[in-house]
Amino acid sequence: MRGRTFAPVLAGLAVLLAACGSSTSGNSPTTGSTLVFGAAVSLTGAQSKEGGLTKQGYDLWLDWINARGGIVVNNVKHPVAIKYEDDQSNANLSATLVQKLITDEKANFILGPYGSAATASDAIVAERNSIPMVEANGAAQSIFSKGYKFTFGVLSPANKYLTGVIDMAATPNPKPTTSAMLTANDNFSVEVAKAVEDYAPSKGMQVVFTKQYPAAAPDVSGLISQAKQKNPDIVMNSGHLAESIAINKAAKQLGLDAKIFAYSVGPSTPDFISALGADANYVYDGSQWTPQVKYKPTFYLSVAEYVKAYKAKFSSSDDPDYHVAESTAACLAFQKAIENAGSLDPSKVRDALASLDVMTFFGQIKFDSRGINTFKPMVVEQIQNGTHYTVYPGDVANGAPKYPTPSWSSR
Repeated sequence: MRGRTFAPVLAGLAVLLAACGSSTSGNSPTTGSTLVFGAAVSLTGAQSKEGGLTKQGYDLWLDWINARGGIVVNNVKHPVAIKYEDDQSNANLSATLVQKLITDEKANFILGPYGSAATASDAIVAERNSIPMVEANGAAQSIFSKGYKFTFGVLSPANKYLTGVIDMAATPNPKPTTSAMLTANDNFSVEVAKAVEDYAPSKGMQVVFTKQYPAAAPDVSGLISQAKQKNPDIVMNSGHLAESIAINKAAKQLGLDAKIFAYSVGPSTPDFISALGADANYVYDGSQWTPQVKYKPTFYLSVAEYVKAYKAKFSSSDDPDYHVAESTAACLAFQKAIENAGSLDPSKVRDALASLDVMTFFGQIKFDSRGINTFKPMVVEQIQNGTHYTVYPGDVANGAPKYPTPSWSSR
């Protein structure tokens, strides 16, 4: 009798528990289709070092988001895949590959390439297909002067790259008063240089020598010889890693001494130090990000957690370069915009990007009407004894500028 009495009770309890369980699982996200991002990146060619850093930044986020099941849209988790193509550091090829990623590989969204030239080409394709592209490595403002609606850049624009060095140079007493400006002839580098030439006089500094050279120029000794004749206090280069290394080598070989050597791109990378050894010391650069910044992110990782995750994933003792960080930030912008849109529809995601305003480990991500992030400042770093130190502005610095730079003969 007792067994027959409890049997219906136990059965009813089982039904109740099952109902509760199904109710709980109903509130948990289900797994949906894989969300495909396409990226044409310089994995070979003249900009392969920077392209490799770009890919590292994308892959670091990819691991993190998939470890959480993907991007959640209306209670559905979408795993993420990134399909890569090698644009071989060729801007025209990059655009062709982006079209392939959209047409053949069925990419839902596009992550940007390395470099302003390739980004400008890819933006045309993104606009033509009405597919949002978030890019992290094309800082030339000319990209955003075409009225495009589907391209967004998370990084500070080109005109901010070296003006911070000018601000820093105005602080010692006596301060340097003359500058030489060497410039690769690509749009990004020209914009960086023009900003310096326009800004330096406001800080009491005269640009006494300015010269453009072909991007990826193998021999810059002639330029250095001409600059040396002007005896500048500051030597600046607006170019990329290969040019920065070449200019630094030529400055030593030809005995061009200056109180400050500052390059727009190159010194922040581990490759600059490995290529030049002790000769990399004292060089400054404007940096989009360093591990010393004090941003308080509202999601993803803190600055310290990001550095730790980078070192663990890539088995590196080096801190992540800013190219890595800004590339991760592009992924975060996409993630948050998709979540805010509550949709995978490209136009709705595009609108969510246009209204995005979020704080990340990389800094504030917010776009002006052109799609460029003018809201995030840059910092200045210097290589000291083979290590990068953030030296300006003072509120984020973990070291003081070593100024003036010793002459080559006395090092």
